[in-house]
Amino acid sequence: MPLRVELKPFERIVIGETVLINSGTRTSFLIDGDAPLLRERDTVSAETANTPAKRIYHCVQTMYLKSDVARYRAAYIGHLKELRQAHPDCSEAIALINAHVSAGTLYKALKEIRKLIKREAARLAA
Repeated sequence: MPLRVELKPFERIVIGETVLINSGTRTSFLIDGDAPLLRERDTVSAETANTPAKRIYHCVQTMYLKSDVARYRAAYIGHLKELRQAHPDCSEAIALINAHVSAGTLYKALKEIRKLIKREAARLAA
């Protein structure tokens, strides 16, 4: 079943290693296939990956978009250790993230990491 995507003017979407940029008007289209995709607002760049949760998000995002878990596995393990040390109270969430990565359901892992990023931001703001 195709995925319907709506983009605001000049909004971007990443499909695999390709970035699509919308023109100056709102548009919608259907995507049919298994290519990994993320809206630009759901991405973290290497420059903005400045917390443990954002660093692991960037790593898993790269695994997902490049469809190459093995290549980034060592970096992922390092970021996972860092995340566990920074957030010992989030062990259940971290275990769920790791289970998703181990099962190859990387998009679900990204959704869980986004929750941790929100928690992290709330702690830093307090």
